[in-house]
Amino acid sequence: MPDRVKKLPSLDQLKIAVIGLGYVGLPLAVEFGKKYPVVGFDIDEGRIADLHDGRDVTREVDAAELAEAEHLVLTADRADVAGCNIFIVTVPTPIDAHKRPDLTPLIGASETVGSVLKRGDIVIYESTVYPGATEEDCVPVLERVSGLKFNVDFFAGYSPERINPGDKTHRLPNIRKVTSGSTPGAAELIDALYASIITAGTYKAESIRVAEAAKVIENTQRDLNIALVNELAIIFNKMGIDTEAVLKAAGTKWNFLPFRPGLVGGHCIGVDPYYLTHKAEAMGYHPQVILAGRRINDGMGAYVASQMVKAMLKRRIQVDGARVLVLGLTFKENCPDLRNTRVVDVISELRDYGVAVDVHDPWADPAEARHEYALDLVAHPAPEHYDGIVLAVAHTQYREMGAATIRALGRAGHVLYDLKHVFAADESDLRL
Repeated sequence: MPDRVKKLPSLDQLKIAVIGLGYVGLPLAVEFGKKYPVVGFDIDEGRIADLHDGRDVTREVDAAELAEAEHLVLTADRADVAGCNIFIVTVPTPIDAHKRPDLTPLIGASETVGSVLKRGDIVIYESTVYPGATEEDCVPVLERVSGLKFNVDFFAGYSPERINPGDKTHRLPNIRKVTSGSTPGAAELIDALYASIITAGTYKAESIRVAEAAKVIENTQRDLNIALVNELAIIFNKMGIDTEAVLKAAGTKWNFLPFRPGLVGGHCIGVDPYYLTHKAEAMGYHPQVILAGRRINDGMGAYVASQMVKAMLKRRIQVDGARVLVLGLTFKENCPDLRNTRVVDVISELRDYGVAVDVHDPWADPAEARHEYALDLVAHPAPEHYDGIVLAVAHTQYREMGAATIRALGRAGHVLYDLKHVFAADESDLRL
């Protein structure tokens, strides 16, 4: 190694900056802020103001937990991160309208870090990417903006996030963390840093690319398994067989995997496979199984809508001009996260049939629903008002309402489609 290689700091010399305070970044900043000096940075000034008041709109961290992070400073001022020597990037990595990776937030965060990067600093990425993105896409930005040389003046690492939004059981400290670094020394320090807050332990991957690949296949594997049961549900529906009954019977075997059919959205499962397939295609290989699974899952919204329309027609309900209530908009139950929710596919398809659609969700932020999807949520659905009801998300509130209360919102002869199998088979008209 050249003589000018900067020595890495020790754990007691660290000052951490967490770039991006969303579902991933905020819990991380809070946990580190209990032990280390931490600057939590986000470009959204409103977000910072809410957090200063003890309000987390993601509902991942409450006011008491924020208060426990006594070493955490929250800011929207980029200058405040200049004194840090560890930078952890936790910004979103979405896909664009053509299902291609959109690295705009990641590149922007890298430019922000590069503008304050110093010799001896370490930049760790947690955002989901394709293998090679950290060293091929992000590091060149850091070098260009900072004027420093990678693995001589500064170092990098990758530790994929494993936050499960809305999950109050599997929290950051008790989920095992994969770590990696651009040099053996950087890998050791990064692993020790995470090990100091992760009670479940860490796993040090052989390289950054291995850690990136491990993350992207975690959700690709889940996506494919759900695609299989979605296709099975379509087949069994044609046969007049209840899919849930089949899965329960098959589940009596010890090694049967307990996946269930449904809409596949969110910031991970419905997005990550496209990062992997993008990289594969750039290298001249066209993935077949992964993209086939994606096509099935991306088509489930249209399938659900068509099943609903067919059931309404069988009840002699005039579809054009009918009114349907969709219960639930977030991508999963008991969580306010609207990112990449595929419930919007059901809504769009029903509207294409001429159906007037109302949407209710006790967890979703009405302003966000309006901004992201141009949807105005209904606060209090009127009783005996709907020709059809789609129970799209299994929020606890809907379970507690019960089938009878939900059915009371429908007109005589309405159709109830229990997409998430919230109620018993005989309490609804359709199940996926």
